[in-house]
Amino acid sequence: MTRTQLIELVNELVKQPNESEWVEFKLNFHSENEIGDRISALANGACIHNQQFGYLVFGIEDGSHVIKGTNFKAKSHKKGKEDLEHWLATRINPKIDFEVYEFKTKEDLNLSLYIIPAAKNQPVEFLHQAYIRINTITRKLNEFPEKERKIWKNNAVPFEQEIAIAGVSASDVIGLLNTQTYFELLNMPYPTNQNGVIEKFLEEKLLLKGRQGYQILNIAAILFAKNFKDFEGLERKSVRVIVYKGKNKVETIREQIGQKGYAVGFEGLVDWVNSQLPANEEIGKALRHETTMYPAIAIRELIANAIIHQDFTYKGFPMIEIFSDRIEISNPGKPLITPERFIDGYVSRNDRLADLMRRMGYCEEKGSGMDKVIAFNELYQLPPVNVIIDETRTRVSMYSYRTLNDLDKKEKIRACYQHACLKYVSNEKMTNQSLRERFKIDAKNYSIASRIIRDALEENVIKEVDPSNKSRKYASYVPFWA
Repeated sequence: MTRTQLIELVNELVKQPNESEWVEFKLNFHSENEIGDRISALANGACIHNQQFGYLVFGIEDGSHVIKGTNFKAKSHKKGKEDLEHWLATRINPKIDFEVYEFKTKEDLNLSLYIIPAAKNQPVEFLHQAYIRINTITRKLNEFPEKERKIWKNNAVPFEQEIAIAGVSASDVIGLLNTQTYFELLNMPYPTNQNGVIEKFLEEKLLLKGRQGYQILNIAAILFAKNFKDFEGLERKSVRVIVYKGKNKVETIREQIGQKGYAVGFEGLVDWVNSQLPANEEIGKALRHETTMYPAIAIRELIANAIIHQDFTYKGFPMIEIFSDRIEISNPGKPLITPERFIDGYVSRNDRLADLMRRMGYCEEKGSGMDKVIAFNELYQLPPVNVIIDETRTRVSMYSYRTLNDLDKKEKIRACYQHACLKYVSNEKMTNQSLRERFKIDAKNYSIASRIIRDALEENVIKEVDPSNKSRKYASYVPFWA
């Protein structure tokens, strides 16, 4: 924040009729531990009162709110040989990104200011003890169980609605965000003046109007940033694409890291990924031509899904890894539904992001994306899509063409299950004939399809529509959950 913005903020704070659970004034420094207690108390108080920040200001008389200045310099003060700011940060749990400022008023009075983010999901502790302010007194939080329960119950602000950068002007908004992309993708004319752009972004809740300028929310930055480097912390959410030489990660051919917001860079990302994929050579009756090994529409949908469904609370970034025999698209976090229900279920942890991405045409309507992936995967006669979930990531793999004989038993069963799911969401039923068409099995070799169906039944991933029907020829099947 600039000096002018800091002065304006303090002038707003001293207008408060009294100190509160999220604002405290002090004239001078007493002890390092007292500041740690106050940071804990103000973070917890801000959470209870639905404030984004708590404030601790040195240089103001707490009773009269008169600005008198202070000899305490919060930014340069040391605890022993250690900077006080670092000393405090290492003793506060969970880690919160409080900010410390030293500045002079227009009257040349020294002030020190702590801006403290509200607690999220759990109380903030200093030296393993959580605090709260009761009127003007700081007390231990565990003495007030009702207030402590409020903090635990108070849902954290979704990542999309958190502030990426605050205190910026209208021209800064235009400079940091590719606002034109928003209007182009939603087929709206670009406003004739800057105020029109700002008003639309406020209406869309991509911006907030703050005391000192505008606040750009994460949803705006993650989608429309001209450069992630302009937004601290968001650069680690850039999409990475890595191309390997063979079937493993031993040798990297090339790597690309996106720097633009997802909406701004999506088409370029998809085009670049498709340009790196191997091609199949098809021989027609007269001409030889190449076609992509993987369906472009499925790759596009999987990339969009990885972006939309990532868990922003996890460290890491969406990643696309291209091997000689497969492409793996992964994102941080575990899915909210089991992989077996990807084709028919839909739950998103980032609803605002998902809604905007769909409105801008980057992915399908709710619940209709994965069935398109499976449908085109079958059209290209590829092995079944595989989803693997570990402690921190969800990875979806699409494999290059292999004959049915080259698939192992688990792959055949997974392909059979996915085919049954696809038929079911299309209001149809899987049969021996439909499975033969999926694998391009001749009618005379129907027993091959029968064996795959029998294995899938034994694994309980599909079930018969009519178990009493004794005719295998006319039997039909649905997923286990149908």
